[in-house]
Order: sequence, then structure tokens, then C-alpha cells
Amino acid sequence: MLISLKGQVALVTGGSSGLGAASAKGLADAGAAVVINYNSQSEPAEKLAQQIRDAGGQAIAVGADVSKEADVEKMFAKTLDAFGRLDILLANSGLQKDAAIADLTLEDWNKVIEVNLTGQFLCVRAALRQFAKQQIRPEISRALGKVIHMSSVHQLIPWAGHVNYAASKGGIDLLMRSIAQEVGEQRIRVNSIAPGAIRTAINTKATEGDAEKKLLELIPYGRVGEAEDVSNAVVWLASDASDYVHGTTLFIDGGMSLYPEFRNNG
Repeated sequence: MLISLKGQVALVTGGSSGLGAASAKGLADAGAAVVINYNSQSEPAEKLAQQIRDAGGQAIAVGADVSKEADVEKMFAKTLDAFGRLDILLANSGLQKDAAIADLTLEDWNKVIEVNLTGQFLCVRAALRQFAKQQIRPEISRALGKVIHMSSVHQLIPWAGHVNYAASKGGIDLLMRSIAQEVGEQRIRVNSIAPGAIRTAINTKATEGDAEKKLLELIPYGRVGEAEDVSNAVVWLASDASDYVHGTTLFIDGGMSLYPEFRNNG
């Protein structure tokens, strides 16, 4: 099955590294023009955009703090200035500020919720407003627009010591499903991806050597995921190949969400 996103425009928040960067590249490889959002570090985003252009694609890098309404509005305005429309939003920006609950500060609680959850709300709201101004182009996509939320297995699996992060991802689950319920009749598809343990630069210590062996005890499929595992799912959800998929979460986790600790205790 050949997937083509030619003629479509995708905005990837948090697109300068990790899963966002892999997904931006995957969308570009499938033919989409890509807007790569970054917060504070422009160089990696600009470098990725140049790589996409050098390969014959279309891409720009745009700075914005997704937790700030004014920044989000400017980001969408720059997207439209560059490409004239929007077809795909990957709401990917996220961060962690971890601590035991008794030590977690209000500042760190608020920061994680603001970026991981409020940021997705602001970006999806802006995308939906833009979709409403456009017409379906059936020769390019059967949907008026596609929204993909980046969640985590921790929308389902509790995570002691990371309550702000887990709460934000649990919130994304119902945010996504409630939005999907509301806008599906407009031919706008809304879904989530919930990655498990993925090998990215930020996770190097947890996915190599003895740490990897320990981690694999939680993954029935027997390997740590790669960023491309997630980007492949993003491209599929953005395409007509998944046109009847709406309001669901796709877990990319090698079975981690199956609670493998119970395999011998059933």
C-alpha cells in the first residue's frame, strides 16, 4: 500500500527532536509540506527543515511556545502565510518535570499541564478553526482535516513519581475523544498515538545496557521501539488509509500496556 500525502500541509509541534522530528520527516517523505515547530532551540528545527528541502520537499521551522495563546496564533498565521492552508496537525509538544508527589512543586505541576495538555487544546482549537474555513479536496484527502494527539502509555498506566505527566496524558485521552465526538460529523478525524518505550536521544540512559534489559521485562514483544515505529503510525493516521479510524488511541508500545507483570500470575 502506497501512502501519499502530496498536496497536504502538516504542522508538527515539538518537531525539532525525538518523535516530533521523526514524524515531521515521515510526513515530508510521504509528500506533505511540513511546518516544524520548536520552542527555544531553533537550530535543530531549521536543520531538519533544510534537510527536507534538500531532499526536494517543502518545510519551514517556526518558533512558538504552545502553552501561550498568542504564540499559537502566530504559528498558525505563519503556516498559512507559507502554505495557504492546513490539513494535518500533530500535537506533539510535551515535557516532564518529575518528582515524588510530596515534593512536586505547584510550578512544575502547572508547567507540565500547560505544555502537555493546555498546549494541545490551543493548537487543536486553532486547527479546527482553520479547517472550518476550508473545503474538502477529495482528490487529496477524504477528510476535511486530521488531528493527531501525541499521548503516552501513561494515559492508561499509572506512573508513580510522574503524576503531573501521567495526569496530562490522561487528560489528552478525554480531550481527544470529546473533540472527536464533537467534530466527526464535519469530516474531521481526531485520534491519538500512545507510545511506550521508544529509543530517542532523551531516553538513551533508559534504553541501553542493563537499563534496556530491565526495560524489556515490561515489553512483551521483546524490543524497544524506534522513532520510526511512531512516525509510521503518524503517517498512516494522517492518510486516507485510516479514513474510517476516528476517536481512538493507537498504542505503539510492544504490548507494554498489557501489564506484562501479570503474565505468570493469572
